[in-house]
Amino acid sequence: MTRIATLLLLLWMVPAHADPASRGVPPTPKFDAPLITAVYSVALRFMEPRTLEAVPVPQLTLWGLRGLTALDPDLTTDQLEGKLRLIAAGRVVFSEAPPAQPTPALWAAAAVRLSGSAVTVSAAVRDAGSQGVIQSFFDELFNHLDPYSRYVGPLRAMADRANRNGSAGLGLVLERRDNTVRVKAAVQDGPAALAGIQPGDTLVSVDATPVRGDAERAAALIAGPLDSTVELTWRGRNGRRHSAELTRAKVPPESVYSQRLDKILLLRVTGFNDTTAEHLTRALQDGMAAADPPDGIVLDLRDNRGGLLREAVEAADELLPAGIVAYTIGRDPDANHVWRSQSGQLARDVPLVVLVDGRTASAAEVLAAALADRGRAVVVGSATLGKGLVQTIKPLPDGGELFVTWSRVIAPRGWPLQGLGVLPQVCTSLGGEALRRQLDELARGVQPMAADIETQRAARAPLPPAAMVAIRRTCPAAGGNEDDMAAARVLIDNPAAYAAALLPPLIEAAGQAASAAR
Repeated sequence: MTRIATLLLLLWMVPAHADPASRGVPPTPKFDAPLITAVYSVALRFMEPRTLEAVPVPQLTLWGLRGLTALDPDLTTDQLEGKLRLIAAGRVVFSEAPPAQPTPALWAAAAVRLSGSAVTVSAAVRDAGSQGVIQSFFDELFNHLDPYSRYVGPLRAMADRANRNGSAGLGLVLERRDNTVRVKAAVQDGPAALAGIQPGDTLVSVDATPVRGDAERAAALIAGPLDSTVELTWRGRNGRRHSAELTRAKVPPESVYSQRLDKILLLRVTGFNDTTAEHLTRALQDGMAAADPPDGIVLDLRDNRGGLLREAVEAADELLPAGIVAYTIGRDPDANHVWRSQSGQLARDVPLVVLVDGRTASAAEVLAAALADRGRAVVVGSATLGKGLVQTIKPLPDGGELFVTWSRVIAPRGWPLQGLGVLPQVCTSLGGEALRRQLDELARGVQPMAADIETQRAARAPLPPAAMVAIRRTCPAAGGNEDDMAAARVLIDNPAAYAAALLPPLIEAAGQAASAAR
């Protein structure tokens, strides 16, 4: 055996769990002061000009340092009599003058010096290590800000980035059916759909490996490195067998599902990713191009937790004439934006009903609010979640990510989505009898919720919590139910009721957008 071969064999035989020091690799320090300092410094510098309300760097740091108490209840931190202090079991173990200037780098370094002292007196802090100390710092800091700003550690951040970008695969959703693997859905424009694979087809093998009734195994075999190839064999619904070599790609999950229900085109949108607006546009175009065009469109946003704001705006663009879709307003000039539609107006003369519920949130609320405020659609359901804050993302030196809320979303008529949510024009959460009375009044040309809707649209940020509760109480948040679709059918079948439920078209005043952005 040659010396090289012997060396390779010996390297191969080293166990994977061997102590790093035995391989000449220094162990990862339990408390990596330079790394933590870099993380805090970058984070504080990023947050200072962007948080919704101005908070000085020293205050942000002091909030974060209280995270040490979460790791070890015997530890407390404070700033008293001109000293930054750490107290362990009633004894001062660290005391120094705080930085003279409120700069992120100086306060980050001071925070790490104090935390380093905590390591010497607390086993809990030592066991937490660098990542635990960082996580507790940000958890406590963000407890004092809004509900959506947060820190995500390296492993979770990596998974989140993969999810945002889409996974490398073929764009198939599989399910077990009897002893076969069926295609439940094929993402539009994904490699599988472009190869002709359709929902209802049966998957036979992946790279010549039979899959039979194991959908999870089939999905695992299909997943692989980006741009690598995989051979698929499937049987179409007509029984014909097909094989093709496909190239794996980043495919965001399908978020738009189209269905024809008698004379209604039902479009269910489950979230807003990179392809949502494009797929919604295609579904609308295909639906309207049918030999028997629909009498009405139902856009189902129930249980839609949101996603990319720009995709919601682009979706609105396809359904609205030129005008305002939403404003975003924050302290950072880059956060201020007027989102506009151009001149899409697909299916412009077809009644449009939007279904929402208490889990409709974020970008989905932006779309529902725009369509309602602009007089293009009737919103049916219950008050939505009320998530009207936008986060900006900052990668950190440890591989984690910082999500910082930096702007509020304002609907076209000037009211804030945060806390209020979208109040529907037809409420289904008050029970069947209340819904029947409302639909009867709408059929007579009367909108019984007119005063409540006007109150909401007149609200302006910041709004006291009690005022938000009072407005939302008029149509309490609830899960979707069959009354939602039943009400939509009534509105589409009754033009008078539909017209009474619509808000009047919004006429933009000169300078309105600039005023709202300020």
